[in-house]
Amino acid sequence: MTLHSDNMEVKIEQSWKAALAGEFEKAYFQSLVSFLYQEKAAGTTIFPPGSQIFRAFDLTPVNKVKVVILGQDPYHEPSQAHGLSFSVLPPCPPPPSLVNIYKEIRSDVGTLVSANGDLTAWSKQGVLLLNATLTVEAHKAGSHQNKGWETFTDSAIKALAENREHLVFMLWGSYAQRKGAFIDRSRHLVLQAPHPSPLSAYRGFFGCKHFSSANAYLISQGLSPIVW
Repeated sequence: MTLHSDNMEVKIEQSWKAALAGEFEKAYFQSLVSFLYQEKAAGTTIFPPGSQIFRAFDLTPVNKVKVVILGQDPYHEPSQAHGLSFSVLPPCPPPPSLVNIYKEIRSDVGTLVSANGDLTAWSKQGVLLLNATLTVEAHKAGSHQNKGWETFTDSAIKALAENREHLVFMLWGSYAQRKGAFIDRSRHLVLQAPHPSPLSAYRGFFGCKHFSSANAYLISQGLSPIVW
């Protein structure tokens, strides 16, 4: 794993390590690390693999973030989760929510998105693809909720919201909207819509035009747009 039990060192990109330094010493985080080690020692399969738990942070340093897309939990089946919300690596086909995200991008900005579900290229452009919970037990959706990850990712969002300006936060569904409720709307662009899940996409995710809205805002701030 990327968490070393001897000294609880966390291997995470340096700017994030600095921004979140206070979190690693807190009781909730120590408890979270202990929980993960106990699960691993018991032979439990955890997704994503240890080296990819902090991949969203590793690919998108603090000063490179332009857009934040909040997810909830990692995918819980094999060969899906790799540390980026909504993203999967080939040959895994795009899951239903990502298929709907691609549909909205095509409708919104005209981009014919790749057939694979790997969103690494977005991350490298400054899109922080952050799940609220960074691990999950195999085949058990939501199994690592309320273990401490939500507090940690709240701190990451707070660090961005308070120390950066002119970011775009895409909050899809009520869970993400509650998590991002504190973000200063006068300092950042906050875009809200129903979740892209097939259960809710037709209630307003389709047609939300978040991708063109994000790029228009970035351009207005003198920043390069995202190639979605």
